[in-house]
Amino acid sequence: MKAITQRSYGPAETLTLDDIDPPTARDGEVLVRVHASSVNHADWATMTGVPYLSRLAFGLPGPRAKVRGRDLAGTVEAAGAGVTRFRPGDEVYGEAQSGSFAELVAVPEGRLAPKPARLTFEQAAAVPLAGYTALHCLRKGGITAGQHVLINGASGGVGTFAVQIAKATGAEVTGVCSTRNADLVTSLGADHVIDYTRENYTRGPRRYDLILDIAGNHPLSAQRRTLTPTGALVLSSATGGRLLGPMARVIGAVARNRFAGHTLLAPMAVLDAHGLHDLTELVEAGTVTPSIEQTYPLDETPDAMRHFGVRHARAKLVIAVSP
Repeated sequence: MKAITQRSYGPAETLTLDDIDPPTARDGEVLVRVHASSVNHADWATMTGVPYLSRLAFGLPGPRAKVRGRDLAGTVEAAGAGVTRFRPGDEVYGEAQSGSFAELVAVPEGRLAPKPARLTFEQAAAVPLAGYTALHCLRKGGITAGQHVLINGASGGVGTFAVQIAKATGAEVTGVCSTRNADLVTSLGADHVIDYTRENYTRGPRRYDLILDIAGNHPLSAQRRTLTPTGALVLSSATGGRLLGPMARVIGAVARNRFAGHTLLAPMAVLDAHGLHDLTELVEAGTVTPSIEQTYPLDETPDAMRHFGVRHARAKLVIAVSP
């Protein structure tokens, strides 16, 4: 089968299109013929091996899993022993632990759900990791109707979902993005848009009940000043140094939480069948629609990764594996 493989950490040039043996479905796994995948920061971190701390999980000295990709949408090819929810021919979407930039991938049953009927395979592949990260972070932040919510990084993969989910909850939503993405964020339902090239929201007079920080470009102390007295700051940030990445910022937030007077959180989003069920309900209700900037064929995956990491993609980039 065709797959995007990698044998050493590095830039997009380390990715190659290869013919490899297909996987098989082990007990509790589903073999999926992948129609589409999408690019996430997790793929970028695994490809580059940065922050270096992540290599303890990904593998030393090179990535342990040789095929990149996590998000997927496709059809069931086969089901392993013990699988009860899916059979060959079912249309599914979800998140693999790795290996979805390939024609076939084996996925634990609990990481899959029926594909939302109103979405194409390409749209469905854009949802799992980014959509659930947004949903999980907003819920952990205690979002409720009537709150003033700010999304810092509103035009990215996670941010475009967060704007829609926060608005559907009944919050008054402010999105922070660049000039070129202001129209996109407005179209997603944001009540207010702050252009960070012209205005620093941490220096403005507005106070927010909940800030979801995806961009990670302001000190924690500055963001705390922007919160209401009982406000919450939720970090979903992949920024940071080459050694620790976002961990220094996360550890700082957790350490300060007990003494801050505000709620400072850095929740870990682990997608499972329940999370996918909640996402499906939002999608089928028309509350959430994935925003896609560009779709690449499988053999142009290195270009998609460069687009993501170097040119700073807005919304989602999709990989059409088997259209």
